[in-house]
Amino acid sequence: MTDTVRMEELVGRHVRDIPDFPEPGVVFKDFTPLLSDGPALGAVVRDVASRHRGSVDVVVGIEARGFILGAAVAYELGIGFVPVRKAGKLPGATLSTDYALEYGTASIEVHADAFTPGTRALVVDDVLATGGTAAATCELVERAGAQVVAFEAVIEIGFLRGRDQLTDRRVHTMLEI
Repeated sequence: MTDTVRMEELVGRHVRDIPDFPEPGVVFKDFTPLLSDGPALGAVVRDVASRHRGSVDVVVGIEARGFILGAAVAYELGIGFVPVRKAGKLPGATLSTDYALEYGTASIEVHADAFTPGTRALVVDDVLATGGTAAATCELVERAGAQVVAFEAVIEIGFLRGRDQLTDRRVHTMLEI
């Protein structure tokens, strides 16, 4: 059994469906069972870190579940972490962008001084769905002066084709649903 197959099976055992969240008709893919299992969480963090050790300077986590995984990956790599948050949540000067969600629109922000020019960034989130949040985050990080090296998510909802929004990006997910 390959490491890829093992990670796919591990993640698959730790994901649950929450119907009609955050609104009717949406089936939310919840990975909090993975977070509550220390060995499983550790395996996921080490797996992500193994692909990027030495090739990134900072990990960027997308609010909110991307914070959890991203901060853990940054710790494992011994590098810094930068949060990308919903509008109005960061103190100080920010850069922002608006983007479409599968069920509405939103705005995200990053501190304007979060990166020095040329910083190599890994963007991390829990789920890649339509790709709107991921693409907006990558563009925002690059506007702030960093270079996005790759995007990582635990789960990819394949039929929503979010990967298509990241065509010029290196993308890795552990489980495609």
